Amino acid sequence: MPTKTYSKEITDAQVMSAGIKTNAEVLAKRGINAEFTSGLDNTINTCVKLNNEQEELKARLKTKTEELNKQMAELQKKTGEARKIVKLDIPQTAWKEFGIADKR
Repeated sequence: MPTKTYSKEITDAQVMSAGIKTNAEVLAKRGINAEFTSGLDNTINTCVKLNNEQEELKARLKTKTEELNKQMAELQKKTGEARKIVKLDIPQTAWKEFGIADKR
């Protein structure tokens, strides 16, 4: 797991890119040229896009999880009611047919 959040890492990279562009002449002798800077900017833009997509998916996942939790609560309520009725009206020896393993 990264020590920085994705958004912090992206922001830091954007600051780095701006600094490189401002000091391009000095950095050129060390191999930081326009091609490198362009590649860095392309990678930053790709990361921004993917980070945004991931955040959208996280939000959708939370929504679906809430939906599922609500339906699971309803399912538990209904199966609980059914379980009580089965235990009242069906002999204990037949409870396994309903998935009930209780002794009482």
